[in-house]
Amino acid sequence: MREAKLFGVVGLLVAVLVLAACGGGASQPAASSGGGAGDATAGKALFAQQVIAPNPGCITCHSLEAGKTLVGPSMAGIASRAGSTVSGQSAEQYLRQSLAEPDAYVAKGFQKGLMPKPTITDKQANDLLAYLQTLK
Repeated sequence: MREAKLFGVVGLLVAVLVLAACGGGASQPAASSGGGAGDATAGKALFAQQVIAPNPGCITCHSLEAGKTLVGPSMAGIASRAGSTVSGQSAEQYLRQSLAEPDAYVAKGFQKGLMPKPTITDKQANDLLAYLQTLK
């Protein structure tokens, strides 16, 4: 019974985060498929933001600790896993597509529609991707 209540609270939190992600506000260009060198330090700072208007920030839903699940999968070791997730895609290609199209590849145990499409600039996307590729 207690587990059911906890699951209900977690489900409510997910719903609130998804609804908040759909909120209004001025949007910026979403991450594109264009390549470019990013700044991993700037990407780390972006990942750590609690809010990336109008959406919850990466750290709100993605842990950096192995085995720790928040709303989405942990990003610990993502650079090592990403290159072997989709046949024929490099880690950078997989991460870029996952950022630009969050439902393109959904991690096992998670459902489509939870992660909003980030409202970030191409530079921010490149910075974030540079940072994620350091998480081995």
